[in-house]
Amino acid sequence: MSQPVSAVVVGADRLGNIPDVLRGHNISIMQHISGRDPSHQKKTLQLPSGTQLLILLTDFLGHNVMKTFRAAAQRSGIQVLICRRSVCSMKQALAKCGYCETGCPRACERRRLSA
Repeated sequence: MSQPVSAVVVGADRLGNIPDVLRGHNISIMQHISGRDPSHQKKTLQLPSGTQLLILLTDFLGHNVMKTFRAAAQRSGIQVLICRRSVCSMKQALAKCGYCETGCPRACERRRLSA
């Protein structure tokens, strides 16, 4: 099995079943940030080193916080996944970005290209 993708999740106080969904797609949560702290609106925010994916949960984030985290990801060349905090929305967004569930019978285009 390949190394899990390290993700930072921004938004929501609690993640519910989201960690299980991500684990099923070979994604590990490196850090969860609620986005409530006023310092999260600073323009010079840095994402933790080793971050490969930024997940923004839109129904729990203000526009300025989202803008700050997207800019930080763009500066670092990190892929951004944006969705609501629900299992269905997360699965749809992961599928659009090319993240298949572990043990998926069909090969995802993204995984074939990166291998």
